[in-house]
Amino acid sequence: VTVTFLFAFLLGPPDSVYWPLFVLIFHVISPIPHFIAKRATYDSDATSSACRELAYFFTTGIVVSAFGFPVILARVSVIKWGACGLVLAGNAVIFLTIQGFFLVFGRGDDFSWEQW
Repeated sequence: VTVTFLFAFLLGPPDSVYWPLFVLIFHVISPIPHFIAKRATYDSDATSSACRELAYFFTTGIVVSAFGFPVILARVSVIKWGACGLVLAGNAVIFLTIQGFFLVFGRGDDFSWEQW
């Protein structure tokens, strides 16, 4: 099913059905500032640093953009408002899942993703 969907997307979207899929770009790039800040401030014991705060700022901008993009598409009538609502609900699920992953596996204790 995924391969068929990918080929249909690459061959050309009929009637702008696939515009909401561009939100997937935001889902992919949202953890990148956190990873960069974690790598840059790995040796620091400070609870807050400028690099980490800048990563939070960029991540917040990416998440807000992911929620704003479908609203703009619906406002200019590229997609319908029902599709916009579904994309916004999907955004909430995806970003809460990403946040849960970082809360559970982001700590430096004995149960972390670094062991995997």
